[in-house]
Amino acid sequence: MNQPGPVRGEDGFDVARVDAWLSERLPELTGGPPEIGQFSGGASNLTYLLRYPGTELILRRPPAGRKASSAHDMAREYRVQRGLAPVFPYVPKVRALCQDHDVIGCDFYVMDRVEGTIPRRNVPEGLELGPARARALSERFVDTLAELHAVDPSAAGLADLGRGEGYVQRQIEGWTRRYDQARTWNVPSFRHVTGWLAANQPADAAVSVIHNDWRLDNLVLDDELRVAGVLDWEMATLGDPLMDLGAALAYWVQADDGRLAVRTRRQPSHLPGMLTRDEIVRRYAERSGLRVEGWAFYEVYGLFRLAAIAQQIYYRYHHRQTRNPAFRNLWTAVHHLQRRCRAAIRRADG
Repeated sequence: MNQPGPVRGEDGFDVARVDAWLSERLPELTGGPPEIGQFSGGASNLTYLLRYPGTELILRRPPAGRKASSAHDMAREYRVQRGLAPVFPYVPKVRALCQDHDVIGCDFYVMDRVEGTIPRRNVPEGLELGPARARALSERFVDTLAELHAVDPSAAGLADLGRGEGYVQRQIEGWTRRYDQARTWNVPSFRHVTGWLAANQPADAAVSVIHNDWRLDNLVLDDELRVAGVLDWEMATLGDPLMDLGAALAYWVQADDGRLAVRTRRQPSHLPGMLTRDEIVRRYAERSGLRVEGWAFYEVYGLFRLAAIAQQIYYRYHHRQTRNPAFRNLWTAVHHLQRRCRAAIRRADG
């Protein structure tokens, strides 16, 4: 579940140049250039394993092609993890940040590898995940998110990470704009959805450090299925924690969500014993102490945001900026997410 494969041709880089750059900053590395592999999970920043004798490091870099201006900021992702490390024990140890584009043509950073299992689409063979363990895992999923939201941004040196108040409005306006910019001829406009979101915005519930991509497949689990690490901090910021929860639950597919949703899920959240989305919302409210009212807004926001992310990725495939076959049919997921948004709006409006 957490093993790399060969590096895709379009994602390759000069390993010898990276080794030379790293060796100047981490003199304990020997025996280079390292063996290199690429992790296939994820569709945004690219993740590689650098295997030196006795040491395994992870390299993160942005993809090629069109990117949102606020995304793929390696320096920011590096800074977030370095700041959180003393107050949130689940971030990997970052080792070096490179902003010299003469090395591989873009910013990148290197961190320690966190050993463990990453629960992607299916449970790996040999891992027992019956109802009791599935429930415990889903409880840790929401409890660890509430733990992150309880972090004092100032204590992590991240008080200036984002703009804070006004987050809800900025997100609705921002994701509406980004979806429109990435729209291709074969996806819906979402105008009904974005209009409803704009008209039903609540005030910010709080200002917290939020992850913005909280999923089971961004957690590394130890043998007891406890959280050993949290990955992919590229979109972390200061914002409304309920928006973070809404974004997380857009990925949380239940067994009763229908065949298409179950077939296209990215994590094993459909298994017997897993908390339902409603149960996660209630547990989060208990753990965080926040009042969760008008949940339909956060649900629709999360689904629309996910549609916009999928469309941004599909835009790159549509315009031949990447030939990764995993992105070929993302436009169908955008249609599916629009239907889910409209169904949630109908339920909310009665």
